[in-house]
Amino acid sequence: MTARKTTETAPENTTSPVQVGVGAVGAADVVRVARDGAAVELTDDALTAIAASRVRIESLAEEPKPVYGVSTGFGALATRHIPNELRQQLQKSLVRSHAAGTGAEVEREVIRALMLLRLSTLATGRTGVRPEVATAYAALLSAGITPVVHEYGSLGCSGDLAPLAHVALALMGEGTVRDAEGRSMPAAEALAAANLAPVELAEKEGLALINGTDGMLGQLVLACRDLRDLLRLADITAAMSVEAQLGTDRVFAADLQALRPHRGQASAAANMRLLLAGSGIVASHAGPDCTRVQDAYSLRCAPQVAGGARDTLAHAEAVADTELASAIDNPVVTTDGRVESNGNFHGAPVAYVLDFLAIVTADLASISERRTDRFLDPARNHGLTAFLADDPGVDSGHMIAQYTQAAIVSELKRLAVPASSDSIPSSAMQEDHVSMGWSAARKLRRAVDGLTRVLAIEALTAARALDMREPLSPSPATAAVRDRIRREVPGPGTDRHLAPEIEAAVELCRTGELVAAAENVVGPLA
Repeated sequence: MTARKTTETAPENTTSPVQVGVGAVGAADVVRVARDGAAVELTDDALTAIAASRVRIESLAEEPKPVYGVSTGFGALATRHIPNELRQQLQKSLVRSHAAGTGAEVEREVIRALMLLRLSTLATGRTGVRPEVATAYAALLSAGITPVVHEYGSLGCSGDLAPLAHVALALMGEGTVRDAEGRSMPAAEALAAANLAPVELAEKEGLALINGTDGMLGQLVLACRDLRDLLRLADITAAMSVEAQLGTDRVFAADLQALRPHRGQASAAANMRLLLAGSGIVASHAGPDCTRVQDAYSLRCAPQVAGGARDTLAHAEAVADTELASAIDNPVVTTDGRVESNGNFHGAPVAYVLDFLAIVTADLASISERRTDRFLDPARNHGLTAFLADDPGVDSGHMIAQYTQAAIVSELKRLAVPASSDSIPSSAMQEDHVSMGWSAARKLRRAVDGLTRVLAIEALTAARALDMREPLSPSPATAAVRDRIRREVPGPGTDRHLAPEIEAAVELCRTGELVAAAENVVGPLA
C-alpha cells in the first residue's frame, strides 16, 4: 500500500522555480518540488552566505589543531587527524561508505523533497560547503535526476545518513539514478546527458551533504498535506453514513460542540452540519414522533474523533514548520564564525509527530470501518438489505468490501505502534541513542494510503445505501458526492466484480474529486 510508484516519471514542470534562500522554504514549496516537478534556484543572499562560511572552513583546514568534520574522521573515528593530502579521499570515502541502503526504492516524491530540504540547509550558510556544491545540487534537482535511495538504512540519527549519502553519491557521478523520464541509469551517464559535471568534494562537504533530518521531514510535510485533505473526506463519508443510516444531525449543533471547545472538533462538526443541510432523509425522521434516542458512537462521535485528529495534525504541522526553518548539520558554522559540534541532527522532534499521526490515522480508519459495518447488518441498518445485497443469499453485496476495510484497519493498528520509542546503538556506542524517525515516516506513508482506501470503501458503501433509501432524497452535498461516484461505479444491482469499483473510488479519494464534489455545493470545508 505504498503511496506512489518509484518508477513514475517526473511531472511536467510548468511551475516557476522555487527560490531557495537563507530563510526557510515553505511546506507548499516542498510539495511543488516533490510532486509537481518544480525547478529550484538559489538566491543571491544564499550564495553570499554560503561563500562567507566557506572562508571559515578553509582557514580552519590550514590549522594544525584537528577540527571535527574538517580535518578528522567521523563518528567513533573522530579521534584521528587526517592530513591534507587525504582529505578529499576522506569525503569521498564518507559518502561511498554511508550510501549503504538496501531494500525497495523510495518514491520519487520523497527523494525530491529530501533533496530540496538538504539544499535549503546548505543555503543557510551554516554548513561550510562551497557555492559550487550547492549550485550543483540545485542543478541535479532541477534536471529531474532522482538518485536511487533505498528504504532501509536510516536510524534517524545522525539524521538520515544513508538516504542522503545515496544522493551525495549521485552528485559525485557515482551510483544509480533515474532520469526525468524515470529510466534507471548510472549517475555519470545522467549527469552527462544533462550537461552537468560531477562534483569533487573538499573538506567538510561530504559530511554537510548527509547530516540532516531531511528525509523524515520531507515525508512529514507530504503526509500532512495528504491528511489535511483526508480529514475533509472523512467528514464527508461520515455525513453520508449518518444520513444513510437514519442518524440524527442534532448532535452536531454548534452550541453542543461549544461545550467542549476543541478547535478541530468545532471544524469537523461545522462540516457535518453543512454537508447534511437540506437532507430529505434526515428530515424524514426528525419530527416529534422519531423514536431514535442516540446513535452509535461511530456516528455520534465522528466530530470528536476527526476533531482530535485535526488538532494532532495542527501540532505536527507546527513541528514541521519549525524544522523547515532549521539548519541541520554537524558541525555547523555559527554566525560569529565558530565551528561547533552539536546534536541538532537528532530526529526525535520529527519522529514523535510522525508516530502521533500514525495513531490518529489508524483511529480515523477504525471509526470509518465501524460505520461501514453497520450498513451491512440488517439488525442495525434500519431497513436496508443484509450486506446491501440485491438478493441476499444469492448476492453478497458489500460483505467482503468490509473484510478488506477490516484487514487494512488491523494493519494500521500495527503501524500505529511508535517507532520513536525504539532505539538501537551504533558507531561503536558513539551514537548510542537514535530517533528511528525515518522508520516512523515510512510507516506513516503506508498508513495514509491505507486510510485513503478505508474511506473510499465507506464512501462506496454509503453511496449505495443512499440509493437504496429512495424515494427519500439525500442532501445536495452528499448527493453530489454520490453522483460523482456514479460516474465511475454503477448503483445497486446484482453482484459485480468489486475490486475495480473499489479502486475507482480510491482514485476519486486520492485525487480529491469527492471533496471537490461536496465543496462545489457547500463551499470550502474546514
